[in-house]
Amino acid sequence: MERINHTLRRLRRDENGAALVEFAIMLPLTLVTFAMIIEGSRLMWSYQATAAGVRDAARYLARVAPATICANGGSVATYSAQLKSIIENNSSGNTLFPSGISVTSVTPSLTCVAGTFRISPAPVAQVQANLQITFPFASVFDLISHNLLTINTTVTDQARIFGT
Repeated sequence: MERINHTLRRLRRDENGAALVEFAIMLPLTLVTFAMIIEGSRLMWSYQATAAGVRDAARYLARVAPATICANGGSVATYSAQLKSIIENNSSGNTLFPSGISVTSVTPSLTCVAGTFRISPAPVAQVQANLQITFPFASVFDLISHNLLTINTTVTDQARIFGT
C-alpha cells in the first residue's frame, strides 16, 4: 500500500507532458476560432463587393434603359449579361471574388410607378443578384458539429430610370 501511495505522489508532482495535454485540449478551439475569423472576413468582403456591384449595375441600368420604357412598353431582361459582368468584374475586367464565391444569377426587373411625376408612370429598375459562398474551411466547423458548406444570399438595389 505504501508503494502505491508513493507512486501516486510521484505522478502528481511529475509535470512532463502537461503542455502537450493542454495543447491537445486547446487545438480544436483554436482551429475553430481561426476558421471563423477567416470565413467571416471572406463573407463580409464578398457581400460588400456584391452590394457595390449591384448598386453599380442598377445605376448603369438606370442610365442605359430609355426613359420612356414604361410608356412605350419594353423590358430590361436583355441587360442581364451586362449587369452580371458589372457585378462580377472590376473596371479592368478582373474578377472581384475569391475562389468559392460566385454570382449564380442576376435578374433585372422594371416597375412603373404611377404618380404626378414629370414622366408618368416613372420607370424604376431593380437588379437582384444571387450569391453562393462555399467555405474552404467547412470541415473545421465539423469539430463543433455545424455543417456549414455553402450560403446562398440575395442582394437587391433599385434606381430610377433617367434614360439615355
